[in-house]
Amino acid sequence: MRILALRFNDGSVQILEAPAPVLEPGSVRVRTLHSAVSPGTEGNKIITGKKSLIGKAKARPDQVKMVIDMARTVGIRDTLNKVRSKLDGAQPLGYSLAGVVTEVGRGVAGFKPGDLVACGGGGYANHADEVVVPANLCNVIPEGVSPAAASFSTLAAISMQGLRLAYPTLGERALVIGLGIVGQLASQLLKANGCRVLGIDISEQAVDLARRSGSIDEGFTLGKDSVEERILDYSDGRGVDLTLICAATASNDPVQLAGRVSRQRARVVVVGAVGMDLPREDYYRKEIAFSVSCSYGPGRYDPSYEEGGLDYPYGFVRWTEGRNMKAALELMADGSLRPEALITHRYAFEEAPAAYALVAGGEETYSGIVLDYPEVQEDKTVVALAAAPTAHGNDSIGVGCIGAGSYAQAFLLPFFKSHARCRLTRISTRTGLSAVDAGTRYGFNEAVSEAEDVLTDPSTEAVMIATRHDQHGPLALAALRAGRHVFVEKPLCLREDELHAIADIYRNASTAAPILQVGFNRRFSPGARTVRKHFGTNPGPLVMDYRINAGRIPGDHWIQDPDVGGGRIIGEVCHFIDLMQYVCGANPVEVRAMHVGGKAPASLPQDDVQISLRFADGSIGQITYVSCGAKSLPKERLEVSGAGRTAILDNFNRVELYMGGKKSRSAASGKGQPEEVDAFLEGIRAGRQPIDLRSQFATTLATIRAVESLATGEVLAVEVI
Repeated sequence: MRILALRFNDGSVQILEAPAPVLEPGSVRVRTLHSAVSPGTEGNKIITGKKSLIGKAKARPDQVKMVIDMARTVGIRDTLNKVRSKLDGAQPLGYSLAGVVTEVGRGVAGFKPGDLVACGGGGYANHADEVVVPANLCNVIPEGVSPAAASFSTLAAISMQGLRLAYPTLGERALVIGLGIVGQLASQLLKANGCRVLGIDISEQAVDLARRSGSIDEGFTLGKDSVEERILDYSDGRGVDLTLICAATASNDPVQLAGRVSRQRARVVVVGAVGMDLPREDYYRKEIAFSVSCSYGPGRYDPSYEEGGLDYPYGFVRWTEGRNMKAALELMADGSLRPEALITHRYAFEEAPAAYALVAGGEETYSGIVLDYPEVQEDKTVVALAAAPTAHGNDSIGVGCIGAGSYAQAFLLPFFKSHARCRLTRISTRTGLSAVDAGTRYGFNEAVSEAEDVLTDPSTEAVMIATRHDQHGPLALAALRAGRHVFVEKPLCLREDELHAIADIYRNASTAAPILQVGFNRRFSPGARTVRKHFGTNPGPLVMDYRINAGRIPGDHWIQDPDVGGGRIIGEVCHFIDLMQYVCGANPVEVRAMHVGGKAPASLPQDDVQISLRFADGSIGQITYVSCGAKSLPKERLEVSGAGRTAILDNFNRVELYMGGKKSRSAASGKGQPEEVDAFLEGIRAGRQPIDLRSQFATTLATIRAVESLATGEVLAVEVI
C-alpha cells in the first residue's frame, strides 16, 4: 500500500510504499476512494515540523516540560535518545475517509465486503490507499451520498460535537468564529437546527464561500468590517445566544470577542485550537457558560471504545463519536449538510504533497480539500527497502524484528544496527508505516505485513519481539517453535500457561534449543556489574532495597490493561526483580506484595506498591515502586548490604561502594542496552544462554505471584519451573 507520512524533524510530506496493515479482530479492511484533509490539525503539524528545534519548543511548551521532567528522572542521555527517535520518525496524516470494505475481521457484525463506508480516527483512517479501521469508527454510507462527500463525515462529527455542547434551539442567533472547513460545516449544522447563523473570519474569501454555499445567513470579515457593532445589530442589540469558536490561533482574541458579543447567560464552545485566557469581566458579569469540545465525541481517546469495540449504552450516551459520524451522513443524505459545496481543491493521491504545500504556504484560499485514489491498487506484503547497508562480518546473524515502538527504536535497534555480528533482515509492525520508516532508518532489507513473514524468512535466524505485552508470549512461543533465537522485550509473557508452554520447549528439546533472552537490560549495565563484583562470588545472604520513582501512567493506558499490558508489576517490576537476582546470584522463592490504601480516585493498585522477596540463598529484597513521588527525584536507587559491605547504585549514573572504613565512588553510565544486545548475539555464536533460563522463568513467575499476592495479601511461593 501507499501511505502519506510526515517527517516531524523538517515538516516534509511524502508518500511511502508500505506493507498492508494487519487486520485486527473487531476491525475492517477498507480500500480508500477519497480522504479529506484537515487543514487545521494536519496543517499545524506540518507548520510546527518546519520550525527549528527552538521554534518547535516554543510552539509546544507542554512537551518541553515533559522532556525536562523525563531528563530529571531517567537521565539526559536516555531522554535525548527518545527525543531524537521521535523527531526522526515518520507519522501518518489524516483521519477522515470513505472507501470500500474488502475484508472483515473476527467479531465484526454489520459490515461485509463491498460495502461503501465512511471511516474516522487518527491512527486508523489515514491518508493511505488501504486502511484497517475499528468497526466502531465505521459507518455504511447511505444511498444518495457520494463517497467524496462522505469522506468529510469525521470533520462533520467534530463540528457536530461542538453543537451538542452548545445546545442550539430554534430561532437562536448563533455566531461561528473561524470559517475553515470545520466552521463551515458547523454553520450548516446550526442552520439545520433552525438557528440564524452569523459567520466571521479573517479571510474575505472564506466569508464569501460561506455565503455562496448557504452555510451562513450573514458574514463579516475581521479587519474590514466593524465586527462587534455588526454582530450586536444582527442580534437586536442583545448579543448572540451561542458562539462556536472554530478558529486556529494561539491568540486569545476569539475568546475575548465571544465574551463581548454574547448575551447574558449565553454559551461559548471552543471547537478549534485557540488561546483560552478568559477575560473574567465579560464571562463573570454575563454568566457565560464556557466549554471545550473534545474531537468527534464520547469514545474518542478511549481504547475500550475505539480498539476494543465496546460501545457505550445507547440510553446513557446517545451521541458517541461513531453515532455523530452516522448522524452527519444522514444529514448529507437529506441535503441538510452539503460538504461538496465547500470543496475548493481536489488532488490525485499521487499529488498529495502539493495539497500540504497549499495548506502550509497560506498563499491561496482553500476550504474543503479532497484526495482521490485510483480504482486499482497493488497489494504488497513485502516491500524492499532502500536501506543503507550495515557493516557486518562473515559470521553475522540475520535478525528480524516484530514490533517497533518508541523504546525499541531509541534503545535497541540502534545497537542491533551497529553491531558487527548483526545483519537486519525483515521487520513487521501493526500499521506498516512504522515498519517501512524504522526499517529504512535502521537498515533492514525488507518490511513485511505479518509476523509470520518474519518467522518463515530463511535468512532470519533470530527475532527481536517489541510489540505490546500481550503478544510477547504467543510470538516468542511461535518463534521458538520455528527454531528461531528470540530476544523478547520484557515481560516474557503475561500468563502462567504461556510461561509453562515456553518452558516445555526446553524441557522437551532433543537437540540444542534456540537462545531465549528477555530484555532485562539492567543486569548488563556497568553499574550493576560493579555492584556484583564488590560482593564477590559467595558473599552470603544480602539485604537489598530498591526504590523506583516510576511516575504516573493514566488508568486507560494500554500498559494498565491487564489483558494487554499486564499492569505495571508484570510489565516493569520484572526488571527490578531480575536485577536483584543478578546481584545475589539466586532466584526468588517467595513473594508478598502490598499496595497503598486511601481514597484517591487516581490511585491504581499497582502504581504504589511494596514487594518483599526471599531468594534461594537466603537473601531478602524489598521493592518500593511509587507513582506518587516528586518528578524531580531520579527514577531508581538500589542499596545492597551484606558481608560487611554496602553498595549503592544511584539511577545508573553513579556507584558508591563501602567496605570497612573505606568508601569509593565511580561513574556508571547507562542501563545496559548495548551490552544486552551484544550478550544476545554473542550467546547465539557461542551456543550459550546469556541469562539462565530458570532465572528468566523465575522472574516472570515472581511477577505473576506478586499480582496474586496484591489481591490476597498472602505470602506466595515461587515454584521452580
